[in-house]
Amino acid sequence: MKNQKESYRNVSENPCNMCMPLGGIIAFRGIEGSMTLLHGSQGCATYMRRTISEHYEEPIDVASSSLNEKGTVFGGEENLKKGLDNVRLLYEPKMIGVLTTCLAETIGEDIGRITSRYLEERQLTDGLPIVNVPTPGYGGSHSEGYWRTVFTIISSLAEDRMSHAKINVIVPHISTADLREIKRMLRLMNIDFILLPDYADTLDAPYSKPYKKIPDGGTRLEDIRKMPGAKATLEIGLTVEDSQSAGKYLENEFGVPLFRVPLPVGIESTDRFFNTLKLISGKEIPDEISRERGRLLDGMFDSHKYNFEGRAAIFGEPEQVYAVTRLCLENGIHPLVIATGSRSKKLEQLLHAEFAKIDGSPDNHHEKYELMSDTDFAHILEKSREVKVNLAVGHSEGKILTERADIPLVRYGFPVIDRVGGQRILSAGYQGSLCFLDRLTNTLLENKYRNYRSEMYQKYYQIYK
Repeated sequence: MKNQKESYRNVSENPCNMCMPLGGIIAFRGIEGSMTLLHGSQGCATYMRRTISEHYEEPIDVASSSLNEKGTVFGGEENLKKGLDNVRLLYEPKMIGVLTTCLAETIGEDIGRITSRYLEERQLTDGLPIVNVPTPGYGGSHSEGYWRTVFTIISSLAEDRMSHAKINVIVPHISTADLREIKRMLRLMNIDFILLPDYADTLDAPYSKPYKKIPDGGTRLEDIRKMPGAKATLEIGLTVEDSQSAGKYLENEFGVPLFRVPLPVGIESTDRFFNTLKLISGKEIPDEISRERGRLLDGMFDSHKYNFEGRAAIFGEPEQVYAVTRLCLENGIHPLVIATGSRSKKLEQLLHAEFAKIDGSPDNHHEKYELMSDTDFAHILEKSREVKVNLAVGHSEGKILTERADIPLVRYGFPVIDRVGGQRILSAGYQGSLCFLDRLTNTLLENKYRNYRSEMYQKYYQIYK
């Protein structure tokens, strides 16, 4: 059968991303007193609740309009209105976020018209804000859903142009531990800020009684309304498209100066984060931060002699993939497979620029990397085997690389559902970068010593036996 061809493949096998509305749920969770309603079938809400709850180890409430066959054929307006009534009655939210699903978008539901009519009928036009975000699952990944929701929240609520001294800080989808670290660094710089979305407490709440349907915390609505009057906007995220950039919206519509920085993971990105804060605020970087930087440098010296053996596959959301790739490059680990389930032209441009700097170095010994966008784990696994990857960095779905190719996985990003503490994984700032770097190096060492005897046996003894 030498002429037999492999089957043509046009399906996604073990996808490298979640669907769009899931990212919107996380973004809405970062707003004080908000509740999310999914306009679609009950199963969509159940799936997303379960996935978010498994990662954050917190009870997650997501309402659903429960579209059925009748609503699919004749329209789901009444379902959505009943859902909004129930959310108001049971949760008493300060804001409701309405996200669409594949089903609602496919049948052409106009949620803007439906919610506007609902507010008029219930005489709520001056009261409860309802923010509508179209998020069909086929419209992108959870990363795009997150950024689109953040953009829509700000474009819907930001209105007060009165100037004030605070700085807007817009963050990508990161762990709650990283959110807390970013806020700590801002406070160490003695900077007044409005951070959005702030789910550090709403998705990682302290244990308390009695149970609260909507946990405390989140960005206050009055602060969101004041964002047009801020001194500047610091948007953490270089991979977000301008059309979905809330910082770009504030700059274009209200003239708020925009400063974009990468996720502060690794020494170069964290330096840029603090230097940008210094430029915006005019304040000096405190000694405590300088000491943390020194400890990271010391850790980089300690681990570099082991890291040169690292051949990494990195996968996840574009912003985190870019951050981890830069961390690996500055510590001697070779990123050979770089993959995301999203479609990101900016990630491709940024990585091309990073590797171009290395290619121009006289000490360049780096192999060619493979960037895979809108991909799945069948392709990631195949390429990782081909280039002999010995370290994988990404979320729990990448465990397939360990199961099928014995590649150790450092869990990072979303979702981490086969280990506890995924929401507490720290990588931001000098302290977080050092913790993360230690995990990468120790995983390489563990894998090396675990397989050392068998590899030497296969490599030398069997040859000469």
